[in-house]
Amino acid sequence: MTVSPLRLRLDAAALVGNWRALDAMSGAAACGAAVKADGYGLGAPGVAERLRDAGCRDFFVATWAEAGELAGLGAPVSVLHGVRAEDMAGERPGNARPVLSSAAQVLRWRETGAPCDVMIDTGMNRLGLSVQDVADGLLDGLAIETLMSHLACADEDVPLNARQRDALAGLKGRTSAKRLSLANSAGIALGPDYAFDLTRPGISLYGGVQVAAFAGRIRQVVTPEAQILQRRRVRAGETIGYSATFTAAADMEVAILNIGYADGYLRCFSGIGTAHMGGMTLPVLGRVSMDLVAVGVDAAPGLAEGDWVSLDYDLPATSALSGLSQYELLTGLGQRFDRVWG
Repeated sequence: MTVSPLRLRLDAAALVGNWRALDAMSGAAACGAAVKADGYGLGAPGVAERLRDAGCRDFFVATWAEAGELAGLGAPVSVLHGVRAEDMAGERPGNARPVLSSAAQVLRWRETGAPCDVMIDTGMNRLGLSVQDVADGLLDGLAIETLMSHLACADEDVPLNARQRDALAGLKGRTSAKRLSLANSAGIALGPDYAFDLTRPGISLYGGVQVAAFAGRIRQVVTPEAQILQRRRVRAGETIGYSATFTAAADMEVAILNIGYADGYLRCFSGIGTAHMGGMTLPVLGRVSMDLVAVGVDAAPGLAEGDWVSLDYDLPATSALSGLSQYELLTGLGQRFDRVWG
């Protein structure tokens, strides 16, 4: 097996601790886990197995292919994109059920008589049936486990949050649904009125901090690590990298790392990012390239070719620096990384 010169160091204790913190904030509601997009880039099977062992019993993916990756999980998996005609013709994992979001999906699934979830649009205008569809009896006869909706602005203090909450609350008892669910990660922080019976955190499981209530409770899970390809001496007055944006003020030691923007380590780190090794801070020098980054290693005389360094990747700080969402920063980490749990 080939060992990559890149790895994501994944903190299992932080992942489980984040879920437990969100579970506690969910009060009496059960706390599930969104593990779509391959567990937000961490590897869905590894994430789901650790959360299952911690007590999580509800998991959410986007597609049936993603559900197939969790076929042996031993816990229910909800497929958020529902069920297409192509999905009906294919093999479906026995632990997975669709989240129906259109009349066509309801009609398609009704013939199976199997349990399902249903998405109601309460104001996001993305996926979901309407409140009027419920009133018209479209869901009559379905075996619904969870009737859910999705908050459009959970990380903002806006009137739409309460309108969405009240719209879902108004559907209690009007379908066969055993549970109601609304809150995503930030929605959990809105308080108990938003928790209903089941919360569905995603980004905060993986270290995302979108609201002040999570500060100090949510820990970083992902740390990129890269191997040194070469250590070199750069003389005073010489430049480093594309466009020669860095000029050495004095003779200095530089290490070239096997990572770049193709791996999700973005150009916004050019000249301001930092790496670490053994408590020593190593500044990023010059432009981040597609596959390479230069860091100063004067403070680390023992570092050599083949050694590993960790790169700072605090999600809130990097989001502010890059202008990208914390979601993009995680899911944008490339496939050249080995995922290593610790």
